[in-house]
Amino acid sequence: MSKRVVVVSAGLRSPSSTKLLADQLAAAVERLAAVEVRHVEVREHAHAIADALMTGFPSGALAEDLGAVAGADALIVVTPTFQASYSGLFKSFMDLVETDSVRGTPVLLAATGGSERHSLMIESALRPLFAYLGAVSVPTGVYAATSDFGGEYAAALAGRVDRAASELATLAGLDGHEASGRSVRRTPVDEFADVTPFSELLNRVRT
Repeated sequence: MSKRVVVVSAGLRSPSSTKLLADQLAAAVERLAAVEVRHVEVREHAHAIADALMTGFPSGALAEDLGAVAGADALIVVTPTFQASYSGLFKSFMDLVETDSVRGTPVLLAATGGSERHSLMIESALRPLFAYLGAVSVPTGVYAATSDFGGEYAAALAGRVDRAASELATLAGLDGHEASGRSVRRTPVDEFADVTPFSELLNRVRT
């Protein structure tokens, strides 16, 4: 049975660079593994999210998508950047995710913004949010400024997308990807593996 990857995209317009990045990340994962991908467009639930925050009871299509997030084997989340953080609509959607429902779920974090100056938003805002939720974030976060979607920077963005997708596939064990020998972990380096003995250092001084 194929594992389920849920892509949460919080772009406020259609089309949007946020949705474009989400599609690129989903396609990169699909190239690595045979998975079942479900796309959740947060903007489609804007009114339902407001109602659910007031009543405490999400319903209809919103409840179904929240259930899909809770039942996913892996998540890809992409939000636009506002005031150096995630969008309010994205946060409101995540506020409706039940406590502990994504604990231990591998997640790929991504964001878009108008310029490179917001590139640390993933580390300063998104990663702490999902650490609080108990999800396991892959090492590589993918931030894309407007200029990254074309011209000389497009190849660099594609490289980050592929790297993050590979890390997610490995961490989630998608389609046996974990057994391929690839790992997000790097071989530890022993700083004391090649140390000159003190006696030899003394002999150098004496001579």
